[in-house]
Amino acid sequence: MEVHDEVSVRLAAAGHRYTAGRRTLVDVLAASGRPLTVPEIIRSVGAQGLPQSSAYRNLTVLVDAGVVRRVAGGPGHDRFELAEDLSGHHHHLLCTSCGVVADVPTSPRLERAVAEAAKLASAESGFEVAGHRIDLVGLCGTCRG
Repeated sequence: MEVHDEVSVRLAAAGHRYTAGRRTLVDVLAASGRPLTVPEIIRSVGAQGLPQSSAYRNLTVLVDAGVVRRVAGGPGHDRFELAEDLSGHHHHLLCTSCGVVADVPTSPRLERAVAEAAKLASAESGFEVAGHRIDLVGLCGTCRG
């Protein structure tokens, strides 16, 4: 199913319409290749225009409908991206100083290691692991140097 079709279905199931503003947000997030802050989203929208209040309101609706995921980047640095099942599985590098968040594509080696860690955690806790998200936290090259 195409991304916009799936988004429309999810919004309808949550009792919301897929408006032009929400479609624009989905397009910006899909094209970004990384999680974006609200100011970055607004700059990306550019000439089409999107007031900050509308961006926040529509992002909240998209998060609640399971279309967008909020990525915590530290105080005042929240970012947004399409839900992983819409954009593909990946992990994040988060800078604790400036709040930058970068996507890290998965590799078979990393995924095998995470699967083994999940099995161990499940065996030790009795918790049934259904998936994972990895956020590696530290300092980006700019803040480090």
